[in-house]
Amino acid sequence: MTSATLACAESLRRISRLEYILIGDLRDLLESPIDEQNLRWVSAVVDAILETLPKQFELKQQQGGYLQEVLNVQPNWECHVISLEVEHAQICDRLQQLRHQLPTAVKVKVLARTLRIELKGWMQAFVAHSRRESRLLQTAMNLEVGCGD
Repeated sequence: MTSATLACAESLRRISRLEYILIGDLRDLLESPIDEQNLRWVSAVVDAILETLPKQFELKQQQGGYLQEVLNVQPNWECHVISLEVEHAQICDRLQQLRHQLPTAVKVKVLARTLRIELKGWMQAFVAHSRRESRLLQTAMNLEVGCGD
């Protein structure tokens, strides 16, 4: 491995850890009572997540391409990789849409409650996406195709 590859992998680990912490912070904030200060913190955490998501994806692509290690082992799984790539873009877009609704939510508590539910749904979608990514990678690396007798 080259030093650039190692640096990229370390940056990816750091961003993934930060993302994990931010998602936990967002989960905690969404469990707290809705008020103006809470929603400002939610906005700050969402902004930080919106900053890290593209960086993380860019780092994954720098390692030869998005989930390239899967395609190296299972080239015919390209449709799965493309599906996850599209899903990632949709998840980022949805969080951006929710972020734009936050300033309005401060004024209308009913909207804030709805937004809380939508952000929780976004978190679930993000975690599910991360699990599918990991599962695809693990399956590709552990799949042994036997030969017939």
